[in-house]
Amino acid sequence: MDFDEKKNHNIKNTALSSSASAASNMNTDKTMAQYNADARLMAEFEESDVSSKLFNYSKSIPRAPKTMTTEEEMIAYLSKIQRGGLVQPFGCMLAIQEPSFDIIGFSENCIDMLGLKNLVDGKNLMGLIGIDARTLFTPSSRAPLARAVASREISFLNPIWVHSRSDHRPFYAILHRIDVGIVMDLEPAHSGDPEMVHAGAIQSQKLAVQAISRLQSLPGGNVGFLCDTVVEDVQKLIGYDRVMVYKFHEDDHGEVVSEIRRSDLDPYLGLHYPATDIPQAARFLFKQNRVRMICDCNALPVKIIQSEELKQPLCLVNSTLRSPHGYHTQYMADMGSIASLVMAVVVNNGNLMKLWGLVVCHQTSPRYVPFPLRYACEFLMQAFASQMAEKKILQMQTLLCDMLLRDAPFGIVTQSPSIMDLVKCDGAALYYGGECWFVGVTPTEAQLKDIAEWLLTSHGDSTGLSTDCLTEDGYLGAALLGDAVCGMAAARINSTDFLFRFRSHTAKEIKWGGAKHHPEDKDDRGKMHPRSSFNAFLEVVKSRSLPRETGEINAIHSLQLIMRDSFQEITENGPKLAIHSQQNNHDGPQLDELTSVAAEMVRLIETATIPIFGVDTSGLINGWNAKMCELTGLEVSEALGKSLIKDVVHEDSCEVVEILLTRALHELKVEEFLLGNVMNAIVSQAMILLQEKNLQLIHDIPDQIKTLSVYGDEIKLQLVLSDFLLTVVDYAPSPDGWVEIKVSPGLKLIQDGNELVHLQFRMTHPGQEIPSTLIDDMFGAKSQLTTQEGICLNFSQKLLSMMNLNVRYIRDENKCYFLVELELKLRKSR
Repeated sequence: MDFDEKKNHNIKNTALSSSASAASNMNTDKTMAQYNADARLMAEFEESDVSSKLFNYSKSIPRAPKTMTTEEEMIAYLSKIQRGGLVQPFGCMLAIQEPSFDIIGFSENCIDMLGLKNLVDGKNLMGLIGIDARTLFTPSSRAPLARAVASREISFLNPIWVHSRSDHRPFYAILHRIDVGIVMDLEPAHSGDPEMVHAGAIQSQKLAVQAISRLQSLPGGNVGFLCDTVVEDVQKLIGYDRVMVYKFHEDDHGEVVSEIRRSDLDPYLGLHYPATDIPQAARFLFKQNRVRMICDCNALPVKIIQSEELKQPLCLVNSTLRSPHGYHTQYMADMGSIASLVMAVVVNNGNLMKLWGLVVCHQTSPRYVPFPLRYACEFLMQAFASQMAEKKILQMQTLLCDMLLRDAPFGIVTQSPSIMDLVKCDGAALYYGGECWFVGVTPTEAQLKDIAEWLLTSHGDSTGLSTDCLTEDGYLGAALLGDAVCGMAAARINSTDFLFRFRSHTAKEIKWGGAKHHPEDKDDRGKMHPRSSFNAFLEVVKSRSLPRETGEINAIHSLQLIMRDSFQEITENGPKLAIHSQQNNHDGPQLDELTSVAAEMVRLIETATIPIFGVDTSGLINGWNAKMCELTGLEVSEALGKSLIKDVVHEDSCEVVEILLTRALHELKVEEFLLGNVMNAIVSQAMILLQEKNLQLIHDIPDQIKTLSVYGDEIKLQLVLSDFLLTVVDYAPSPDGWVEIKVSPGLKLIQDGNELVHLQFRMTHPGQEIPSTLIDDMFGAKSQLTTQEGICLNFSQKLLSMMNLNVRYIRDENKCYFLVELELKLRKSR
């Protein structure tokens, strides 16, 4: 970024747009107000440091600035964060011009770390300016540095293994481009043997891949379980005293949603923190540099010396050595965390990349993690973010599809799963035709009718209202509701009827991390440590509920569309069992997003910062993202449809790649999963065809089956069952026909010390049987398969055989069905 007068306006817009993408439902004014609060807090902290006055963090938080920060003050604030002129002392830094390699800036500790005392006069502070940086390293180090500088995508080559010329000390060189040249961060390597270093990097990658495989195998729809798993894997990978998942809510305040820690440390799980604890400018930096390490918060930072020709301090946004502001190091010291490693969790939010949260690691003593291991952590975070988005969308998709199958829209409130399963809330209500249906903590019937009247009077031209504070939105009866109902989301179904979700006061929802965090405990409210920060949060959120997330707003809108069509159908035809066609409603793009996991995954793959490709069962390329194009020089249009082994891979590697592909396509995983997730997924996949044919879906699946936790290959089982279900739907007579899924539990068996359960899946259709040629193809009765559908069924039947399961097609009077018999290992009770 430039901070000259000509580009001041652009700087502010860049910072604000980045913040807005991290909180997509906040308008620019609200984001600017948060920047304003951050800048004022930092100014108060720096003023107290100069005047030796006590900085009272808790009192400073709720005191919003009366006037907006001036543009000059905002520029100065961002400059201190991004161009502070200081680095951490665990490494040293050079800034060079390209392509000449002339040094334009360096950290003062370069002289000692690179062994340059004999080369540079200690009294001459500008001694390295103008020197060719390559001359500071051994001849063998210069060639890889030259290749990196000549590369278009310099980060792909990091880290570069170099040795100082004077004492042959080994370093990781991490390069990135800035507005005036290239910044070269030099981190000392603990081993002088490059083979040992490379072996360590490979081991780090293997551990990360194992962790990613574990994340991918988790049951769908359980984000909490995903977070718990990632903190365990991160701690195994890098071994910090405490690892937390820190989630940003829609109003930008934070919450610790998962934690693993050393037993003698205070728990932070469930604690909430004000938005100012992690300033907007810092969040912007996390989106640029997604792994941030502080080795020792007590270590004195090192000053950067730069050429007098430069108009402003060097940009350190992407520097691995950038020194934290004193505001943050004081915060760390007060909470007893000497070292930290923070990894950004960035998810795809439509066309924007959103900072969902952070994985934060704390250590009570100084700690350094080598760059290859940090890079492995970044790779793990990308997979974590991708899995989280996929599983969250899958959860909402399956719930919405289940609601599409309801015999009446009132079941959204009265049946399970209900609206409370779709959107986190304390209670919900349906107001229709002057009558009320309730679930959970809600206002009384009289109060609900009063709220509906207020909405019609005050918000008559709106399709709904979402608020985390009814008092602030002007509802006069809010005081009578008390803390039980503070926040509300109302979706207007038609001119006079509403669907409501209610949330209680935020303090009620806080999970306290042990006795120390009782709300009446006293602490030193002037210090900047988590307990004080939590007190500040309580002061900010009086009479307020937790805000709703963007995904929840989308789900509410989707459900609103479902309800509108349901009630319109009731008005026209009376109540009946029907499968609605909201997925074809062009007024609801959010519904399309929620019900298309495939489309979401395509976006995630396309925007990934790592090369990703996919192949089909024949080994033909069917996926090729932008990073693969950069890596291979092969454009998407050229790659798609080619054989990976015959057309792309070098002939020397063909055999190895073929073995890997075969294993990937046919290997069976044995992972724990919920059977209910498989059932939800196969129903979702059949929804569009059911709607097109106007078929009723009848499902008889006991609750104990849905919650059954078993071991096996979830994805392949889902693939097989959905194939059989889609075939049944395809051949069921329509319109106004039906298809039935029935799951029957059988005997439990003990085999080799493991408890197994026997299950029967029956997928039935009425009318004539499926053509015999198709069934023959499925069982491979003929040497030559005759139909495309038969090939798919044959593949599914073979997969079942690999899993030691079997399928039969049974012709009964007036109906036929696939009978799939499963024997799955049960989870042992803990």
